[in-house]
Amino acid sequence: MLLIGIMLMHSLGIAQEPQARKSPTEAIHREELIFPLHPQHNHAPSIVALPDGSLLASWYRGSGERKADDVAIYGARLGKDSTNWSAPFLMVDTAGFPDGNTAMHVDTQGRLHLFWPLVLANTWESCITQQLISDTPSGQGEIRWTKQQSLWLKPEDFSQEANTKLDRFIASLPSGLPAEFEKEVTEVRARLADKLFQRLGWQTRCKPTVLKSGLKSGRWLLPLYTDTYSFSLMAISDDMGHTWKASKPLIGFGNIQPSVLERRDGSLVAYMRENGVTGKIRMSESFDAGESWGDVSSTILPNPGSGLDAVVLQNGHWVLIYNDTEKGRNRLAVSVSLDEGKTWTTTRYLEEHPSGAYHYPAIIQTQDGHLHAIYSYFVEGGKSMKHVEFNEAWIGQK
Repeated sequence: MLLIGIMLMHSLGIAQEPQARKSPTEAIHREELIFPLHPQHNHAPSIVALPDGSLLASWYRGSGERKADDVAIYGARLGKDSTNWSAPFLMVDTAGFPDGNTAMHVDTQGRLHLFWPLVLANTWESCITQQLISDTPSGQGEIRWTKQQSLWLKPEDFSQEANTKLDRFIASLPSGLPAEFEKEVTEVRARLADKLFQRLGWQTRCKPTVLKSGLKSGRWLLPLYTDTYSFSLMAISDDMGHTWKASKPLIGFGNIQPSVLERRDGSLVAYMRENGVTGKIRMSESFDAGESWGDVSSTILPNPGSGLDAVVLQNGHWVLIYNDTEKGRNRLAVSVSLDEGKTWTTTRYLEEHPSGAYHYPAIIQTQDGHLHAIYSYFVEGGKSMKHVEFNEAWIGQK
């Protein structure tokens, strides 16, 4: 009966009772659905801690994705020391157009920045990333926005470099390019030379990274990706999100949705979703504060073509959240690295089931050292967002 009761609480979006305060060495784990299972498509969340200590979640909801014009962005609040999320409220609705993946950031002045792609023509290639700013995001109810702008990015022409890397990739295939991909490659080459495709289609997924050391302390890197070419790019701001410029792209033809971590020496690592043929998490490094990036390689960590996220903890350890499967999204892992990503020594599962999808995670660490993950929760009865609060001790618990 106890198990049935717990399952019922989850299905209704009712939180478990809060646990007593524990020391950092004691395991902490609590989870709840942000809202009851819902019949529409609810997907692609983000999460931030607001200045008053509350949490804010965001995601999009509608009858589909890019082809559904009713898709809008919703949010919910979790008060400090509370275990019950507010009812979902509307954050953004661009009437007649789909709104996409959310990413959020709270700056040092306490302002909330919401980023998302506005889909102009029901294709990912037609996205333009948007930014909303709220000067006073704390409190209750809907967010009051202060400013909105589009991120008009003008990358330097990357067609020659991309074509060279595409040639190199095709030459590396043992049996050459399969005939069924020839049309797609021809289309990509045509688009690489088109300025409109170079400048449109960049969209968000993971949270911005603010550099703490190195060449550009305080610089913001907003990770972007495009399905036009299936690679990534960074939007760069050196004035706290007022203006933006484009980095050089991370060209791997299958590396999308980056999450960026900063090493102690100021160099950067981007971990990316696999959108190609390797079946592994992709990665690239930058040694100039995100202006340019090295060759895209594959890690040893599996990825079935699904989103991931990562965070540098207060103690310098790294935590990665991802689907560690070769196929399907029915298992969601968190792994810890003690050596800045060289090895991942500890892994534990937030979800591990024979069916369902638990994916597109976002993760942050709050001032109390706790980790907060949010992810799309798809089961037979509907869709929701799940929030899990835990700590590093719980990941390492046997």
